[in-house]
Amino acid sequence: MSGPIYAIGDVHGQIDMLHFALELISVDGGKDAQVVFLGDYVDRGPDSRAVVQLLIDGVADGRNWIVLRGNHDRYLTRFLDDKIVNDSRTRPDLMWWNPILGGDKTLASYGVQARDGDPIGPVHDAALAAVPEEHRSFLTGLPLLHQTEDILFVHAGIRPGVPLEDQIEDDLIWIRDGFLDDPRNHGRLVVHGHTALEAPQHFGNRIDLDGGSGYGRPLYPAVFEGANCWLLTGQGRLALTP
Repeated sequence: MSGPIYAIGDVHGQIDMLHFALELISVDGGKDAQVVFLGDYVDRGPDSRAVVQLLIDGVADGRNWIVLRGNHDRYLTRFLDDKIVNDSRTRPDLMWWNPILGGDKTLASYGVQARDGDPIGPVHDAALAAVPEEHRSFLTGLPLLHQTEDILFVHAGIRPGVPLEDQIEDDLIWIRDGFLDDPRNHGRLVVHGHTALEAPQHFGNRIDLDGGSGYGRPLYPAVFEGANCWLLTGQGRLALTP
């Protein structure tokens, strides 16, 4: 069995929560702890820019961090790259910066104001000028999954029964139907976020670490030893079991 590995679910611009989660990890595992971030660093919360910069700085400083891509991170890069303002897996009437999706908060953190219904061109021009190329290239280059002997870390989940090499990006960052309700053993424990709960939950074959920080609920860091999981709290480890 390898050493402990830590994971942080969807951050959604909650920079203060992220600092606290990293402090809990440092207390439990030290400054060299391996941490997997499960995606969705932007949207809904107050300071997406600061979250992205923290991740960039940590990786540049040689921290033992693995930073995965989420669907909200792709919202931002697709908009910057191609002016795409929605996704095939969301309501077609929702622009990315609609408050329901939270892109307005991301743009505001870069100094760009956008309201639902605003014309795309001017918002796109302002965003291109405001978002540092470093942030854009960082989010674009993020991997989609990370494996250990016991665990598969991914943003949303996997298409059950499909080999990992044949999984498609849209499923890895978006899937719910067909995965959340599938009880089979996937070969490894799947640790994911994406589907917000009231608190992280262990479902036997998967663990959902998205406790809803994008909606103001706490951000829960977790530690894994093999396939055993604990949530980190100010009072220490709390076992997370099926």
